[in-house]
Amino acid sequence: MDYRPFGRTGVKVSALALGCMNFGGRASVADSTAIIHAALAAGINVIDTANVYGHDPANFAVGRGRSEEIVGAALRESGQRDRIFLASKVHFPMGDDVNAAGSSRRHIIAQCEASLRRLQTDWIDLYQLHHPTNEVPIDETLRALDDLVRRGLVRYIGSSAFAAWQLVESLWVAKEYGLNRFVSEQPPYHMLDRRPERELLPMAQTYGMAVMPWSPTAGGFLAGAYRRSQPIPVDSRYGGFWKTAAASHFTEPAFAVLEVVERLSQERGCSMVQLALAWCRQQPGITCPIIGPRTLAHLHDALGTLSITLSAEELAQIDRVAPPGRAVVPYYGADGMAWTSWGPHQHRW
Repeated sequence: MDYRPFGRTGVKVSALALGCMNFGGRASVADSTAIIHAALAAGINVIDTANVYGHDPANFAVGRGRSEEIVGAALRESGQRDRIFLASKVHFPMGDDVNAAGSSRRHIIAQCEASLRRLQTDWIDLYQLHHPTNEVPIDETLRALDDLVRRGLVRYIGSSAFAAWQLVESLWVAKEYGLNRFVSEQPPYHMLDRRPERELLPMAQTYGMAVMPWSPTAGGFLAGAYRRSQPIPVDSRYGGFWKTAAASHFTEPAFAVLEVVERLSQERGCSMVQLALAWCRQQPGITCPIIGPRTLAHLHDALGTLSITLSAEELAQIDRVAPPGRAVVPYYGADGMAWTSWGPHQHRW
């Protein structure tokens, strides 16, 4: 396993992070626990979950918190909590009450304490805002997060789905008020949407922020699970939880990218997942892509990417169908997946 600096923190993290969105929902408790233990055995030391993960794919309101419970139990069973860089998130609704969502001090502190109980730990290494909002001033949110750090409940704070300007604003506010600053960002980033390369990734490199891309295989699209003119599998993301995003994915430009990924993977003798992850890992400014296995086979397939380094010619072939800085399918920004897949509780900038 390769280990990389996590931004400016001094912490070293594995080249892949284990994402836990499927745990307790699309993956059973037994399968989820087995995946965690196998990931730890392979040298992965970053586990990324969220308070809302574990929900029923057909009903967002059911099962929130199960992923954290599974992760907490597995880490206690493993006895390896001290070596794990444990990350969780807060923002999305955790109940029907009007105040059980968002980035207010009230919600952040209550949810951090609830996450600690579910995770069976005294601290969260990286506590992240799961989504930006214009409903709460960033100084109010940062002060609540800073208090959690000062109480010893959280070691570092980060963000997810933020734009570059929002992160620069947050850094300025943190400096202005003497607060702990964001050390990381989680953007959606893969071959189909390379717009983070325009401003987000250069900004992160300039200010020493770690970048943990989510959905590096575009929700399995780049894994070859979907084909032209074939029905979308009912049990897949685009057949269920991400059903509303299917129309933007199943286009000729997207399938053109998929064909190149398939051809290059066949030439290399690797899987399409491994090639897509290798591409993401090699991009400037990327710290550790987040993999989201649903089965042990998915995990082992993803781990195979660690032995792959794409050549300049292979990268150029990908650039020709997935141009740098552009989007074949919108994920990042106000028209992307970060904004459409979470239902009616969405808050736009």
